[in-house]
Formats: sequence, C-alpha cells, structure tokens
Amino acid sequence: MGKKLNNLKLDAEKWQEKSDELALKIKELEQENLEKDNQIQALTRKNETLEETVDKLEGQVTEHKSAAEESSSLKSHNENFTKKNQQLEEELEASDKNLKETTEKLRESDLKVEQLERKVASLESERDDWEKNFEELNEKYSSAKAELEEISAQLEAI
Repeated sequence: MGKKLNNLKLDAEKWQEKSDELALKIKELEQENLEKDNQIQALTRKNETLEETVDKLEGQVTEHKSAAEESSSLKSHNENFTKKNQQLEEELEASDKNLKETTEKLRESDLKVEQLERKVASLESERDDWEKNFEELNEKYSSAKAELEEISAQLEAI
C-alpha cells in the first residue's frame, strides 16, 4: 500500500512539474507572439514611410523628367535623376522583398504558435485526465484504507 501511495505521489509530482513546464512554455510563446506583433507593427510603419517616400520621389522624378523634356541642356541632369530613380526603385524592390520575406517568416511563426497552442491544449487536457485518474485512485485508496482499518479494528476486537 505504501509503495502505491509513493508511486501516486511521484506521479502527481511529475504531472505538476510537467504542468509548470507547460505554463512556462505558454508564457514564452505569448512573449514571442507579442514580439512578432511588435515586429509586424514596426515593419508596417516602415513600409508606410517607404511608400510615402517612394510616392514623393516618384513625384520628383516626374517633375524632373518634364523639365528634361523641356530643355535639352538639362539632359545630363535628367540622367542623374534617372540613375537615382533606378537606385531608389532597386532599394524599393529590396525593401519589398525584405518585407515579403519577413511577413512570410511571421506567418510561419504564427503557424508554429498555433501548433504549439494546440499541443499545449492537448497536453493540458491530458494532464486534466491524469489528475482525474489520480483523484479517483486516491479516493479508492482512501476507501480501501478505511475498509482495512475497519477490518483491523474488528480483528482486534475479537
């Protein structure tokens, strides 16, 4: 009987440790999710700023192109702006590519978080089942112990 009780106590301690580990993992995942959300917000703000800059620069390029068409003496000036526009477009493409990659990574992270949340929920359910089993076994143990004590008392009375 004592060995079974010790085994039950050890099982209960193991499940409590597992529950504590899962709670810690949940906190870590929530923190990671918060950090990912902050990254998304920062990237969104950066993208908006870049889009505004691109719009502004595109406006400037348009102005410079019309000025170049009006005057052949501004041809070299126009070439400089064309080069700058090309550089900005390349930078924009690189920024867009970076944003797409980051967004994809965030989507993957969100999927991983969802998978881990489902796993945590499953493990919590499993833990609850084990706790229920433990409680049932503990009740059976208490009942058997009481019955044994009653039999022992009857034997002593004989």
